[in-house]
Amino acid sequence: MTARIGSGDPDSWSTRLWAEIAPIFEAIIAHPFLTGLTDGTLDSAAFAHYVAQDVHYLRAYARALAVVGAKAGTLADTAMFARHAAEVFDVELELHGELLPALGLSADAVDDVRVAPTTLAYNSYLISTVYGGSFADGLAAVLPCYWIYAEVGAELAHRGSTDPRYQRWIDSYGGDEFAATVTEVIALADRVGATLTDADEAVARAHFVTTSRYEWMFFDASYRRETWPQEISGTSAP
Repeated sequence: MTARIGSGDPDSWSTRLWAEIAPIFEAIIAHPFLTGLTDGTLDSAAFAHYVAQDVHYLRAYARALAVVGAKAGTLADTAMFARHAAEVFDVELELHGELLPALGLSADAVDDVRVAPTTLAYNSYLISTVYGGSFADGLAAVLPCYWIYAEVGAELAHRGSTDPRYQRWIDSYGGDEFAATVTEVIALADRVGATLTDADEAVARAHFVTTSRYEWMFFDASYRRETWPQEISGTSAP
């Protein structure tokens, strides 16, 4: 599936990156979590699981964006990531503030929800990559969350949902404002990609593919309402 958002230049790094994950994105769009959002058949308990885990994820993602910004080569790029990290709190958590009550949850209740295995693994991979890798590595690792959500939002916006809670979620990612934010990051990725050696590009691209896979896994884990195996579930787990 061709990306709706991006440079449109067939020779750009972003075009090559998207071609690498096109099958992953098609699997995401076809996942019953997302098809259930639009036809209204998704179990609200699965959606509640997703929202609670997304709170945990976004706390790590905001930190990852801040670290990527600290490694940026220009002040303008540092400022962009700092702004985006702040918007995670201002915009994303505001959305959760609306959805949590509609799902019978409270902010305090979410804090008590254990971080699920996939959430912990994804967060750990992101934080490890942005701290230990280059700026290009970190940028590639955080890009799928931007880009895949914008593409999912654009696709689902055409379908709509019969459930107002699910429609609220779709609207937050399917609008022009979020698309403009993502376009800004993709443009930076194209500038950075053009400067990379073949070896450095391969490493960064591998991070991009890995976190794209985690995006599919995150939806799937929510659909399954993933928990830690009971036999190894202890009070000291995250």
